[in-house]
Amino acid sequence: MPFMQTHDILVRGTGAAGLCTALALSRQGLAVALLGPLAEPEQEDVRAYALNAQSVALLRTLKVWDALPADARTPVQDMHVEGDAPGAAIDFSAWQQSLPELAWIVDAAELERALRAAVKFAPHVTSMAVPVPAALEVLAEGKASATRAALGVRMERHPYGQTAVAARLVSDRAHAGLARQWFRSPDVLALLPLDRPTPGHGLALVWSLPEEAAQTRMALNDADFTALLNDVTSGVAGQLVLAGPRAQWPLALACADRLCGPGWVLVGDAAHVVHPLAGQGLNLGLADVAVLAEVLAAREAWRALGDEKLLSRYARRRLGPVQAMAQVTDGLLHLFASEAPLVKELRNRGLSLANHLPPLKRLLTARALGG
Repeated sequence: MPFMQTHDILVRGTGAAGLCTALALSRQGLAVALLGPLAEPEQEDVRAYALNAQSVALLRTLKVWDALPADARTPVQDMHVEGDAPGAAIDFSAWQQSLPELAWIVDAAELERALRAAVKFAPHVTSMAVPVPAALEVLAEGKASATRAALGVRMERHPYGQTAVAARLVSDRAHAGLARQWFRSPDVLALLPLDRPTPGHGLALVWSLPEEAAQTRMALNDADFTALLNDVTSGVAGQLVLAGPRAQWPLALACADRLCGPGWVLVGDAAHVVHPLAGQGLNLGLADVAVLAEVLAAREAWRALGDEKLLSRYARRRLGPVQAMAQVTDGLLHLFASEAPLVKELRNRGLSLANHLPPLKRLLTARALGG
């Protein structure tokens, strides 16, 4: 006897992209089955997300943004980016761009906690331990998606030979909503303002390093790691102190060769992975969710949810933005990783030149915030 379809949507994955997908589609009255654990993770999550205005708008629509604790989301008012030569820098200001903020830095654990709570109260979402038949499967299982592989979708991974090291810090100097980033060949270091664990003085560290250097730094005790961090930042962000464990993950560039097929579609890291230097990974994933929800809401009354032509509309709308962001992050990384003297001189002069050209800065800001 064939299985009886009891759900419209099966969402595979309970990370931020999967949870947002379940919430967004359930708001259309669709019956959503959510496959994956909803329990609190055992390991402390020290990651922080940089969210643009579009991502925040989606979270507001899903009634999640205002459920976040006040100290779990911090606006970025200014950003200072340094090259690897004296005076090579560029500054961005929300005030100069006529924006309320450039971005928001959000505690990853609190965001996913708020999303899980919202899902538990969503009337059209049912948590499942095993897959169930559905008209459409949304694959949000992350970059190692087994279902994607079973469908024969290729996702060629291009390792950068780098590892991201993340941690939470406290500074004796107030962050004042300022995000700092150093492009120091061959590594990229970012200190992002986050009012946890100390309001006004908390920072989230994301340090992209060659694999061997990352392992050396991870092996340091807390005191030696902190001393090294204070040395490389030269005290410009204040005296820094570690406020918890460190985490690490390998970095790569990857994009699936197909975003959809009959009855299935990819979102989030299951569809694309980019370098974190621009902070756009989750923004791309939430943009996937928003576009998928729009496409499904606008479908013809007679067209099935899993119709491949319908899902191709989603794929066409996402292909350009995803490829553009992948090219930008990949290009920036290779530009600032190069040790060639001429390249180093040109990139550092370019930073200084761009800092004195307001129209170019507006263009760069719009590209960075567009997701």
